[in-house]
Amino acid sequence: MLIAAILALAAGTFGFRAAGVLLRDRLDLPDWARQALPVAAAALLAALAATAALTEAGRFAGWARPAGVLVGVLLAWRRAPFVLVVAAAAATTALLRLLGVP
Repeated sequence: MLIAAILALAAGTFGFRAAGVLLRDRLDLPDWARQALPVAAAALLAALAATAALTEAGRFAGWARPAGVLVGVLLAWRRAPFVLVVAAAAATTALLRLLGVP
């Protein structure tokens, strides 16, 4: 049963992605919709990142994780290498949790 669900989700994901490529020239959107799509994509990405950074199992994740994300954001803003950004964010979160910060 689990394999069937995974295969169905995989097929659906592939279908959505293929439909975007195949129907791109056939779908005529109004100008306001074309201008709103990049903004909507950025807003969706920001909402997903905020949800992942601030919540765990439907509750507030504590202060350690948002602090680690903040360190990662600051390093990314300063154009640090990606590996350094991820390592510093993880180290910040781990150190705060080691110190007892939830």
